[in-house]
Amino acid sequence: MSKKLFVNLPVKDLKRSTDFFTALGFSFDPRFTDDKAGCLVIGDDIYAMLLTEPFFRTFTPKGVVDASSGTEAILALGVDSREEVDELADKALASGGSPANEPADQGFMYSRSFQDPDGHLWEVFYMDMAAAQEEQKEETATQGQR
Repeated sequence: MSKKLFVNLPVKDLKRSTDFFTALGFSFDPRFTDDKAGCLVIGDDIYAMLLTEPFFRTFTPKGVVDASSGTEAILALGVDSREEVDELADKALASGGSPANEPADQGFMYSRSFQDPDGHLWEVFYMDMAAAQEEQKEETATQGQR
């Protein structure tokens, strides 16, 4: 069964957010984009709906988190290489984003993170699955020797 994911994020300035993600190399689906919402295309079946805060509020009776001072989610985006992690994070920082955490290098996984202009946390990571499986085998063997 095929699934699609639409993450809804409140934004203060839709044009600023659209410009930011366009500078990172993403596109927007015009069918679901207007003056209240922008449909950020992340992957074949992965989208982020950037909704103006007043429009976002129509979907929930709860208060909207100010992402510049609180965290509602960390959006993790897997990419194909360590170089792509650096490329995307560097573009984000050059386009108005700000650093969120120090880069993390765990050998089999490398990640960097940034905050978009609204303060939403994005983590870009590359995971070498073969190295991860090898590390798991080594840990299992070590545990068996105890």
